[in-house]
Amino acid sequence: MATLPNPLPELAADPSGRALGLELPLPRGRLIDATDEGPWHEPLLWCADEPATPGVWTAVQPARRTAGLLPVLLDVGGSQGGPEEWELMPGEMSYPGDHDADEVLAEFWDEYATDEDDDWPGLTEAPALDATPAATASTPDAGQAAPTPDPDALAADTADALVKDPSRLKEPRLALVPARRSADIPAAIGWGGPMNHENDVARLCAVLRSWEDRFGIRVVALTYDQLVLSVAAPPTTEAEAEAVAAEHFAFCPDNIWQGTADGTRQTYARTLLGERTWSFWWD
Repeated sequence: MATLPNPLPELAADPSGRALGLELPLPRGRLIDATDEGPWHEPLLWCADEPATPGVWTAVQPARRTAGLLPVLLDVGGSQGGPEEWELMPGEMSYPGDHDADEVLAEFWDEYATDEDDDWPGLTEAPALDATPAATASTPDAGQAAPTPDPDALAADTADALVKDPSRLKEPRLALVPARRSADIPAAIGWGGPMNHENDVARLCAVLRSWEDRFGIRVVALTYDQLVLSVAAPPTTEAEAEAVAAEHFAFCPDNIWQGTADGTRQTYARTLLGERTWSFWWD
């Protein structure tokens, strides 16, 4: 894998971001290279000092095309503070493209879906990924379902909704991360949110890549231990929802065990029908 050039140092010389093709200047911010082992050899991300506001995600979208910098919201309002205190571990991460999503999910399934965990009769094997890609945005004919929104436009709308809702993110800040695709953002910064589940987050990013291709997901927000995705093409039938819920269970068992009233995958699957935001939290 060829290493992409890191454009973040350009922000040290031009904090406005004009050199990156931005029409509107960036808010005041800082480059972050802090990791669990000390300063990294280059900046991992840029993070705004000011609270994120509606529209800020859309304003920085040109940086994605001109410089390969992808937006994400970081919540600095938790007890762990901002990303400088998150003990980022970029040195522990492999490359998401070196992993197969099917194999990753199968490994987790074998570890967590035991014989005793029989709340989903008939589903005893690891989830098989549907290779069908996410639908593209289109205008429906009469009687058809609503069109699938553009994934990037939906991500911007989701970000706007999150910054307006303090119950979701306490103190969101806009960040820019050098990454090949949105699914790679957690590994690109060495995020350790799922540490009790998987130390090499690139393996989980391989699954996110699959979801990006099939469901049009985008990584919209990270907290110290939570991941929030926008979903352009969520499941619309019970069968689809149960299949996706099986993947979610392997990806983040705590979502089911601690995120539903009865702790069952069946109950969780029903929450996925038409849901355009997926959130994951690891204990």
